[in-house]
Amino acid sequence: MNNIWAPWRMKYIARPKDSGCFFCEAPINEDPLVLIKLEHCFAIMNRFPYTSGHCMVAPYDHVGDLAGVGDAQFTEIMSLVKRITASIRSSMKPDGFNVGCNIGSVAGAGFADHIHIHIVPRWNGDTNFMPVLGDVHLISEHIEETRDKIMRTLS
Repeated sequence: MNNIWAPWRMKYIARPKDSGCFFCEAPINEDPLVLIKLEHCFAIMNRFPYTSGHCMVAPYDHVGDLAGVGDAQFTEIMSLVKRITASIRSSMKPDGFNVGCNIGSVAGAGFADHIHIHIVPRWNGDTNFMPVLGDVHLISEHIEETRDKIMRTLS
């Protein structure tokens, strides 16, 4: 049996399952992981990331599909995805990115009722035996340090 120390996960595991929509609540509740708030959307660090620097961009409107996002919102969302990607590239020097959204729970959406776009920085060699054989992901930096790096280069 593998033991991984990840105390931040207990908050996720123990939270009430009917606690509402995270993406609706985060910008209102001044979540410290919110990076930037614009007119139609905001960017936030993923509290339970796949890799260091994993961010998400979401509209304020509670919509579960891209078809429900207006043109002005969509333009602002994609512009913010571009800005966050540039900031991560500048501050963390990844070798590439995975950028996309999971629409619907069968597609892997953890919050299927609120569309959001994932921005996941990737480095050469970041997939090794740990995730492949042990289903273990290593996060090498505290999320608050990563947030501060990204914030310093966010323009």
